[in-house]
Amino acid sequence: MPMRRLCVFCGSSAGAESAYAASTAQLGTTLAERGLDLVYGGGGIGLMGVIADAVIAGGGNVIGVIPHALEQRELAHRGVADMRVVTTMHERKALMAELADAFVALPGGIGTLEEFFEVWTWAQLGVHRKPCGLLNAAGYFDPLLELIDHMVDTGFLRPQHRAMVFVEPTPEALLDRLADYTPPDTNRWLDEAAT
Repeated sequence: MPMRRLCVFCGSSAGAESAYAASTAQLGTTLAERGLDLVYGGGGIGLMGVIADAVIAGGGNVIGVIPHALEQRELAHRGVADMRVVTTMHERKALMAELADAFVALPGGIGTLEEFFEVWTWAQLGVHRKPCGLLNAAGYFDPLLELIDHMVDTGFLRPQHRAMVFVEPTPEALLDRLADYTPPDTNRWLDEAAT
C-alpha cells in the first residue's frame, strides 16, 4: 500500500533542546515536499504546532484530530483547515489510525509514548499492517531504545517485533524506510504463541 498520509505523535511542549523543534520542522517540510499529508493531534502548541506550521508553510495538507474538550481550551491549531473534532481521546486515536498509512513518534511525553506504543502493539497483533517509526532527534529516544532492547534480551519482546519499528535521526531517512516497508507475517507469531 503506498504511503500517502503520515500520522505523527509528538509533544504539546517544544522540549528543552532546540534540536527537537528543528527536526520536527524538517519533517514537516519534507512531508510537504514529498506530497504526503500530515495526520496529527490538532494542537497549535509545542512540537504539534511546529509540524503543522511547517507542512502548511510548504503547501502541504494537514488533518488535525482533536477532542472537543481540548478544542474548547483553545489548544486547536487555528490554521488547520481540516480539523476533525471528536468526543474522546479513544475516538481521536482510532480516527488518526484509520486516516494514516504510517506512524511516527517525535520527542514528546507520556501521551506521545502511549499513542505510539498502542499502534505498535496493533501492528504486532496484526490489527494493521502499517509501518511505525521513531524520529530520534538529538538522541531523544536512546534511553527508550535501551529499554526496548532489554525487553528483547529478557524474553518479553520478540526480535521480529522489535524490528517492526524503524529508528532514524533524520526525516528523510525515516520516510524512505517507511515507504519501503513490507509487513511481516504476524499470524505465524500469533500461532506460535498459542501453542
